[in-house]
Amino acid sequence: MTAAGATLVWFRHDLRLADQPALRGAIERGGPIVPVYVHAPEDEGHWAPGGASRWWLLKSLRSLSEALEQRSSRLIVQHGPTVEALAHLVEQTGATAVYWCRRYEPEGRRIGEQVKQFCAAHGLEAQSFNGSLLAEPWEVLTKQRQPYQVFTPFWRALEGRGDPPEPLAAPRKLLAPDRWPRSVPLDELKLEPRPVDWAGGLREAWTPGEQGAATQLKRFVARALTDYETGRDLPATEGVSRLSPFLHFGEVSPRQVWHAIRSAAQKNSPAREASGAYLRQLGWRDFAHHLLFHAPQTVDRPLRESFEHFPWRDDAPALRAWERGRTGFPIVDAGMRQLWHTGWMHNRVRMIAASLLVKDLLIPWQYGSRWFWDTLVDADLANNTLGWQWVAGCGADAAPFFRIFNPTSQGRRFDPEGDYVRRWVPELARLPGEWIHAPTEAPPEALRAAGIELDRDYPRPIVDHAQARQRALAALKQTKTRR
Repeated sequence: MTAAGATLVWFRHDLRLADQPALRGAIERGGPIVPVYVHAPEDEGHWAPGGASRWWLLKSLRSLSEALEQRSSRLIVQHGPTVEALAHLVEQTGATAVYWCRRYEPEGRRIGEQVKQFCAAHGLEAQSFNGSLLAEPWEVLTKQRQPYQVFTPFWRALEGRGDPPEPLAAPRKLLAPDRWPRSVPLDELKLEPRPVDWAGGLREAWTPGEQGAATQLKRFVARALTDYETGRDLPATEGVSRLSPFLHFGEVSPRQVWHAIRSAAQKNSPAREASGAYLRQLGWRDFAHHLLFHAPQTVDRPLRESFEHFPWRDDAPALRAWERGRTGFPIVDAGMRQLWHTGWMHNRVRMIAASLLVKDLLIPWQYGSRWFWDTLVDADLANNTLGWQWVAGCGADAAPFFRIFNPTSQGRRFDPEGDYVRRWVPELARLPGEWIHAPTEAPPEALRAAGIELDRDYPRPIVDHAQARQRALAALKQTKTRR
């Protein structure tokens, strides 16, 4: 071993080898490198990974392990708690340093601080790095050194910093220790769905891992980037990047995505026009982490305190119908079924489905947030929190509560031919496009020709949208009077 001693590189939400600053830091430090993943759901508090995330995590860890083996290294997997696991590995390997990439949600920050304290108490070098954001949450502040709560000025400040540094190349080989510590077999983490394997649709839709991320990024740049500004709102088309789960698990970095988009824009004039719109979405991702870092209570409490008194309703049957895609609003049901089958839902449809839950049904946004957390492969605490509070009207830069999506008109606008609904609500597939977003308005002969009997084959809407809108506005007025 070299004089530097071994370095534990603790992988978290950064499951890649390219543009991995903690790994690069360990290489520059010198000495053997011991890549480590600690599975510690007990350290995540109330936000341990949900079912879809666990499925993805297992595939991603296998991919990372294979990539390390190709570089004469290996991934050492341990059960948590995190500090105990790292302490045990320090003892086994004689490591003198621990390097890792930072996380920004409350529990992730807490564990990072505990590891720093452990290292300080035992004379170990500890270094953390930014591996998942374009800029740190404390680097983009107002002139008063306060966090932004409105996206547009945040984006101007972030964009004003210029392009982020070029991504780091993946190492070709890593120096191994003389002896490897014992590693827990990945199957022992029990991340596979049990007892019923519901993940068939996830396997069809996704290829987790760093290579899968690279393939998806190339596909987006080649096929969809030039039409992104319009295509991103059309759920029936391949108009979005579908990079969100890869970014969440750190199989690709935002710097890699940023520079891939910039490179495409330099080579292609149509891509140049669309690139700004997509880079702005990366900015929204940073903004979500910025907000959660500065307001960690928002994971389950509204940023706008007046909404603490909002008269939400506890309607278990309606919530169940929403979860299962049986609301009687085709665009919503299509989205919820896409979510259940693939672990992902188009962002435009997420907004429509969320609006129905919190505004038409007056069911607390936290209930929807929890369902998404368990079923999304891209379940990211910062983005999930921002999205739900945005729709509910109780967060930073939120949509006004009185902006209540009409699910029927939204369906007609963004799925005009009904192709998305036909894909995910097959019982409506034979209904003419004129009626596919409003089956209850279809004449009896059209329903018969399509083989549909309402309430038997497809439910009627669980709420009258016009009446629900008035009820929601009354609830908002009641909330304002209690400030």
